Amino acid sequence: MTVILSYGVALFVASWLGGWLPRRYQFTHTQTQLVMSLVAGLMLGVAGFHLIPHSFELGQSIDRTMYFVVGGLVFMLLLLRLFHFHQHDIATDGESCAHANEHDHAHAHDHAHAPRDVGWMGLFLGLSIHTILDGVALGAILRVEQGAILLPGLGVFAAILLHKPLDSLSIETMMRLDGWSERQRSIVNIVFALLCPLAALLFYVGFSGPIASVLPAALAFSAGAFICIALADLLPEVQFHSHDKLTLTGSFLTGLLIALALGVFEPHFHQ
Repeated sequence: MTVILSYGVALFVASWLGGWLPRRYQFTHTQTQLVMSLVAGLMLGVAGFHLIPHSFELGQSIDRTMYFVVGGLVFMLLLLRLFHFHQHDIATDGESCAHANEHDHAHAHDHAHAPRDVGWMGLFLGLSIHTILDGVALGAILRVEQGAILLPGLGVFAAILLHKPLDSLSIETMMRLDGWSERQRSIVNIVFALLCPLAALLFYVGFSGPIASVLPAALAFSAGAFICIALADLLPEVQFHSHDKLTLTGSFLTGLLIALALGVFEPHFHQ
């Protein structure tokens, strides 16, 4: 219980900072791109090296595991398409590159023709479902990895921890563009920051009886969602830009290597 509470506090703070810091400090375009590349690699690695193997090791057949992986991927893809929230970067201090202007203009054009409330509310709803799934993934992996050498669920926790500020940043940016006050943005930011820790805690505490039987499926479904976030949400934002290709690729590979290295410290269950 201590671990999940500690993780929950850290996730809340990280998510809250993602919405608060842009009001005090402007992140450069390159800094944002590097973080997104790292997180994409980490989430892809966590899905492939951690979540899918654990789902299979818990007794679920490979066919059934992959059904849920594909299901999670398709569900998240539909969520991304429905709410159109793959905008994590914002123009800052004149650093907006010419190659990003056309993409940003397209988003601005869409927002300009949308009703004032619908933009951020749709974004908030989509990202809320997304963050609840992250919480389920964390609660599930903590149950599986209770015998880990290091902190259990460290890979999943790290991936979520690095990704949540980007989601909060997206909501903060949309609300600011729509003219909402700082107080209103702060309330929404706090509510959003609470969702992932609460989902993780509820899944973890409620892990008994019928809930226990869905653990392999929850891990596989979450893996599919992680894969989709990495490939359909984060990486497309990076590949729009032709600069710093080597650096961004290195950041992505670093994320994969971190996920792979964390697997050394996890328990494995053989049938």
